Amino acid sequence: QVRLVESGGGSVQAGGSLRLACAASERIRSARCMGWFRQVPGKGREGIATIASDNKIEYADSVKGRFSISEDNTETDTVFLQMNALKPEDTAVYYCAASVALYGRCSFNRDLFNYWGLGTQVTVSS
Repeated sequence: QVRLVESGGGSVQAGGSLRLACAASERIRSARCMGWFRQVPGKGREGIATIASDNKIEYADSVKGRFSISEDNTETDTVFLQMNALKPEDTAVYYCAASVALYGRCSFNRDLFNYWGLGTQVTVSS
């Protein structure tokens, strides 16, 4: 069973930056989608960024132009989320996820993701 472990969360003032990382415990099938989701209390888990096996990247409108997703697969499967120009409404628990059900394509549908991290808290103060 693949385990995903997020790191890099924390507290920052509005306008600041954070970089999240997600490391997989083992190699994930090459045809997969890696994604970042976030969730605030009382709301559903929102997909915000995905990167497919062919490096096609998608962003939710709420983070487009501010967040950047990338991968480093040289030693382990690791995905990053660079978050710039953070706003108080970005405050949430951020989750890393991997899908092998889409044969390398991506979706923001959380039901299609097979593996999830435990999440890391990001708090943005005004």
